[in-house]
Amino acid sequence: MDITSGEWWFALLNIIFIDLVLAGDNAIVIALAARNLPKDKQKQAIIWGTVGAITIRILATLLVVKLLDLPWLHLAGGLLLVWIAFKLLVQEDEHDDIKAGTTLGQAIRTIIIADAAMGLDNVIAVAGAASGHMMLVVIGLIISVPVVVWGSTLFIKLVNKYNWILYIGGAVLAYTAANMISSEKAKYFNLSAFFEDKPVLYWVFIVAVMLIVLGTGYTLNKRKQAKSSQSAA
Repeated sequence: MDITSGEWWFALLNIIFIDLVLAGDNAIVIALAARNLPKDKQKQAIIWGTVGAITIRILATLLVVKLLDLPWLHLAGGLLLVWIAFKLLVQEDEHDDIKAGTTLGQAIRTIIIADAAMGLDNVIAVAGAASGHMMLVVIGLIISVPVVVWGSTLFIKLVNKYNWILYIGGAVLAYTAANMISSEKAKYFNLSAFFEDKPVLYWVFIVAVMLIVLGTGYTLNKRKQAKSSQSAA
């Protein structure tokens, strides 16, 4: 993939959008970890905690990109990403285990550890969207630093106001998942070779995965809303 090609820029925009969509948890972790600090220390905790978390995430993503060369891992990563896309749409807001730090060092440590534990979705998604290109991983994740620090809280407000944004995010993740699955080159299960000269079948598969994820998420969300309305009544 050439940096001057439309494919390269599409992949980069895909990575940036994935970072934005999955930044909600990061914003919550940062806010919870730094909430007990004085105002002048909170900004330092946010900046240094995020820098540390992103550094670990870059290393983890580069490792996953390398591991994706192994047989069956494109399939496994793609299936995991389908589940991540589904979980994004049907969100369960549980962050009770994030403890606020009372010192700057504690808050930074909490942000880094919590992000490392919760960041698997981002790592898998970015590695899949990068399609093996290390430069895309690094550039995309470096861009995500200001996104997470300054943009994620704004994005949460937008998602709360315009819930359809989550469905766009789910569609992007489902597309990335389907693309990963179709790139599997394991012996006796070489989906990459199967789809190589069948563009129509390839796009039917991509669209089918996206529709299944979005349709299931939408249906479950409607059921949850109906139950909430009945409980409120």
